[in-house]
Amino acid sequence: MALDSPLGADSPLSSADQGAIDELSGIRQSIDNIDAALVHLLAERFKHTQQVGRMKAAQGLPPSDPDREREQIARLRRLAEEARLDPAFAEKWFVFVVAEVIHHHERLANGDDAL
Repeated sequence: MALDSPLGADSPLSSADQGAIDELSGIRQSIDNIDAALVHLLAERFKHTQQVGRMKAAQGLPPSDPDREREQIARLRRLAEEARLDPAFAEKWFVFVVAEVIHHHERLANGDDAL
């Protein structure tokens, strides 16, 4: 009897069931790897946006740039369509990230460099 059976500890797994569990485990490992890569990519992105925020603060520029944001949304929607990803989802993600970036830029403009 297999202890990792989704049917319970007392349910034997057929070879097909075990094959499905093994395949699921492999797919989940790939998802975990992608999630880790995304976290590292976001960290790298925020390093660069912090540089932008410091430059804006030093020059007295506003924390947000609505024209650039509109351009980026249009660009990311096109990229999402090409990648067969829902463009609305890509836009929501971008708006969420930009809101955090602007928050950081506002803090930098107010002299808070401890982000």
